[in-house]
Order: sequence, then structure tokens, then C-alpha cells
Amino acid sequence: MEMPEFIEARRPRWQSLETLLDKAENQGLRALELEEARSLGRLYRAVSSDLLWVRARSGSADVSEYLNDLVGRAYALTYPGERPRLADVWGFVSRGFPALLRREWRMYAASVLLFLAGAGFGYLGMWVDPDAAPYLVPAEHLTLDPVSRAAQEAANDGASAQEQAQFTTFLFTHNIQVAFLAFALGITAGVGTGIMLFSNGLMLGALAQVYTAKGLAGWFWAWILPHGIPEITAICIAGAAGFVIARGQVAPRGLPRGLALRQEAVGAIRLLFGTLVLFVLAGFIEGTISQIHPPRLSVLFKVSFALFVGLGVYAYLGSDWIRAGRRASREGEGLAR
Repeated sequence: MEMPEFIEARRPRWQSLETLLDKAENQGLRALELEEARSLGRLYRAVSSDLLWVRARSGSADVSEYLNDLVGRAYALTYPGERPRLADVWGFVSRGFPALLRREWRMYAASVLLFLAGAGFGYLGMWVDPDAAPYLVPAEHLTLDPVSRAAQEAANDGASAQEQAQFTTFLFTHNIQVAFLAFALGITAGVGTGIMLFSNGLMLGALAQVYTAKGLAGWFWAWILPHGIPEITAICIAGAAGFVIARGQVAPRGLPRGLALRQEAVGAIRLLFGTLVLFVLAGFIEGTISQIHPPRLSVLFKVSFALFVGLGVYAYLGSDWIRAGRRASREGEGLAR
């Protein structure tokens, strides 16, 4: 059978399948009558066979694309997959994410080192040359005098509950954007991710030196650390996810680069998803505890609170190492017996 003849003969069932798909997608599968649902299944199989016939004969690209779209739509309706259950989400958050981070700890360590290198460079840069502030200090802090700000915060009664909630929402959204950008820049073979991590660390280090020079190092770290520990951790994990993407490009391990990239993307996206818990925690703390300055909350209290949060965060992230150590210990005891 020639291609034009084939198209003319098969067109009616293609149109029938398209009509049923439009109805099911717009109104839901329950809107289909029993016979329509049966026809949908039969037509899906028949059009799949037609698609194979067209591809085998190198038929028209337009026809192949049209049939491929129909088959894809029918597949999505026929095999929608399982909806994620709460137990599955909890299982990933509680065990899967720490296990994944353990597997990619080298990428995370690289992210942390780049961030710390940037922080050190920014601190030393401001210490050596305070006039470099326009290039190192975040723009919104250039016109703020640390001493005046600390005095103003001490005299302020603090933000209202509504203001805190709005600020928390803003920070959560902003931090998520930073994380997604660090992740997405992995497609630059990791160069963009590395630059972003370094530059974020650089601004933090430069700002720390500005406050330290005014004798407000304790005030600064009491402001930054409570939310900064989970926030910086999450950003570095997002950076690690970007480096995982880059690994698929630069080290495909004998696979075609496209396939390696797709495989690495699965773990990278899961890493990025896991940071949401940390960002929620960081946003909540930054909108509340971090914005309550001395004398209402002392430097000692806020730093102690930050250390407590940090211990909790890293106990959670390191839980898979802890479980692995316990398993190894039990196995060792079993062999000793």
C-alpha cells in the first residue's frame, strides 16, 4: 500500500481517536460512555500500529508527528501512573533524601568549598581594601551603616505577625529562585553553578567584614546564623544538584551524553526537591527569630539557637551515615559470634 492510500484509509480512525481524546481530556474519562471507553482502547492500539507502519517506511514527518502526538495523549490517559502518596513523600524526606545526599557527598563538599572560598575572598577583600565595597557588598547594604542599623533595631518593637508572615513568604520564594538557578546553571558544565556559589559566598564574607570592622561581629552572626545554616546548606545542595547535571555532560562514563544527562537529571531533581524542607525552615526562622535583635533576644541566645538548629539539620542530613554505621556494627557483632 502506498503512503497516500494508507493515509486516506486510516484517517477516519485517527480522527475518531482524536475526538475521543479531546472529550476525555476536557471532561475526564468518566465522561466517556462504556462503548466509547472500549473504542478508545481499540483505537489506541490500532493507531500505535499505524505509527509503526509509517516510521518503518520513513513516511511523512508531519504524519509521523501527528500520530505520535495521538499515541502519546492516549498513553497518558490509559496509563496515568500512580498518584504520589503521603507515605511515599514522607519516605523520601525522611530516608531517601539523606541517602541520596550521602551518595552525592562529593558534589556537596565541592559546593560548600566553593561557597566558603567565596566567603573568605570577600572577607579578605574588604579587609584589605574597604573601597571595594561597591563590588563586593550587596547593593541594598551599601548605604546602611551597621552601627545605626543596630541602634535602630534595638529601639524598634519588631515586626507584626502579618509583616513576619509576608517577609517569610518573600524569603522562601527568593531562596527557591536562587536554588533553582544554581541547579539550572549546571547545564553550563557546572561553571555557572560554581560562579554562583562563589559569588553568594563572596557577598556574605564581604558583609561580615563590614560589620566586624564596626565591632558588630557578634550582632551580625546572631542575625545570619539562625536561618543561614539551613539556608546556605540548601543552596549548596542545590549547587550539588547542578554539579550532578554537569557530570552527565563532562563525564558520561561511556554512555552517549544525552543518555548520561537524562540519567543524572533524575538524581539531581530529587536532590533539588529535598531542599524544600530546608528552605521552609530557613524562611520561617529568617522571618521571625533572625529579625528579633538584641536586646529583645541576646546574641548568646540567637547563636545558641543557631547551633541547635545546625545540629538538627546535620543530624537529619547525616542520618543515612548513622544508619549505615549501625548496620555495619550489627553485622560486625554477628560475625564475631
